Amino acid sequence: MKYEEISTLSPEELQEKIIAEIENLRKLKFAHAISPIENPMRIRHTKKLIARLKTAQRAQELKLK
Repeated sequence: MKYEEISTLSPEELQEKIIAEIENLRKLKFAHAISPIENPMRIRHTKKLIARLKTAQRAQELKLK
């Protein structure tokens, strides 16, 4: 998901997306700890997506103030 797509989401959608991606990251890390996952770069991409989502969320908070 690119930042342009993320910036069009509402604050509620952003929060839901962040929660979903954090849960996805937990599952990926757990699966990788048990046995190596096929593409370990998915963990890095998920972390970066969470960071993008949180950045967009903070930008929206600052716009409202």
